[in-house]
Amino acid sequence: MSFEARFDKLMTLVKALARKREELIWRAVQELGFSWKDTAYELDLTLERLPLFSEAKKALEGREPWGGTGSWVATVLAYNGSAWLNIVIAAAFLAGNKVLVKFSSKAPRVMALLEELYRPIFGDEIRFYRVGGRAFLEEALKNPLVSAVVFFGFDEHVLPYQEAFRRTGKKMIFEGPGSDPFIVFPDADLELVLEDLITAKFAYSGQTCTAPKRIFVHRAIYERFLEMVVYEVKTLFVGEAEEKNMDVTPVVSDLAVRRLKGALADAAKKGAQILAGGRIEGNLVYPTVIKDATDDMLGMKEEVFGPVLFTTSFTDREEVIARAANHKYGLRAAVFGGEEANLTAAALRGEDYCHVVPDYIFGKFGTVALNETRAQTWGDALITKAVGGYGYSGWVWETINGRFQIKQGPKLIHLETSRLL
Repeated sequence: MSFEARFDKLMTLVKALARKREELIWRAVQELGFSWKDTAYELDLTLERLPLFSEAKKALEGREPWGGTGSWVATVLAYNGSAWLNIVIAAAFLAGNKVLVKFSSKAPRVMALLEELYRPIFGDEIRFYRVGGRAFLEEALKNPLVSAVVFFGFDEHVLPYQEAFRRTGKKMIFEGPGSDPFIVFPDADLELVLEDLITAKFAYSGQTCTAPKRIFVHRAIYERFLEMVVYEVKTLFVGEAEEKNMDVTPVVSDLAVRRLKGALADAAKKGAQILAGGRIEGNLVYPTVIKDATDDMLGMKEEVFGPVLFTTSFTDREEVIARAANHKYGLRAAVFGGEEANLTAAALRGEDYCHVVPDYIFGKFGTVALNETRAQTWGDALITKAVGGYGYSGWVWETINGRFQIKQGPKLIHLETSRLL
């Protein structure tokens, strides 16, 4: 099938998704618990972006599916999204693959509706599976037709399979957590900084891998900036997802809630102050601002998947570079300010596209925003913009001419699930 024929099918899907817009939004709101406005924004943005895959035609010229004609790509998709995941499926399909889809078990009705929309368009070229994530991954390893796996999830769930992928020669494209540093120098545009911080952190109630997690603010402006943050946080609407005006809604994962409780208790024990929030009622975590976080606190060491800001101060560029880089995750960093910010961003930035590494690289980030919002730097992600991380935030395992190798850095799924003829 030609690229044009596959792209035509994708455009038919876009029309089908648009027709079912309201139903998709409400199913996602009810099952995943994200706010109505976040879910609607995600779906509308996805409908705008999917047609941009027309630009992939040139990149895919002279390429074939990773495993050759007739091979399959197995995709394991995260729960924190109901619409953008269509981009992942589309990328593998446009590269010429057939696609197996493991949607989150947290949203069976969302998956059922998507399957209903996909089947008349793609037939058996895209199949949805309802087994658990581990079973799906192990079946993909055994299936001789599956040449590659695309996995969005937690690094600890995938790292144990490195030897299995080495042994089978299959390819793994992994996208995982982030504990993104958000760095503010004294000469930053604080209006821009504040707008981006509140939007990027509290969208999806903080349940995105690219949400700012570790907030570093220069000591000269730390107190003033915290006053501004607390004021904005207290204006957020908190409640149930079905209410259309809510900004923060209950956290989906019970495990995430338990970890948030542990992180808050740990912060209090180690001397941090809670300036706003701190309450957790069931799975509803109130927007929280932590002052004087230290790098040994759980909220700074682990991915905080919820609406909690861990903030800390720093004194100079050398200090903040060292502290930001000293982490197991390297997905995205945001830096705001003038020349010192520019030098900091350059020190943290990895390469433009994923590359072979001798082992996992820590201290670099796949995306570094300099005086730009998350929406700007993440625009067209996985379509025309390569994204992905270092450390345990993301990698590629592949075997080339019998030699196993690891790649890290930003990537495009349609390129990584295809190969040169």
